[in-house]
Amino acid sequence: MREVKLNKEPVELFKLIKFEGLASSGGEAKQMIENQQVRVNGEIETRKRKKIMAGDVITVGDEEFITALES
Repeated sequence: MREVKLNKEPVELFKLIKFEGLASSGGEAKQMIENQQVRVNGEIETRKRKKIMAGDVITVGDEEFITALES
């Protein structure tokens, strides 16, 4: 599991997926969420604008990362 640093919180889920390169665009990230391919803290997440905070664990396919606030 890798760590992703957030420079501010909250961050919308679809933006985080896009910025981490797991989707090529915001639209693709939203589609992934809609198709139930994304988990937040072990639960399937279908809210595209779900607010992600430090400590949340995001899973997309085989990729898993934890968010942390940049100090």
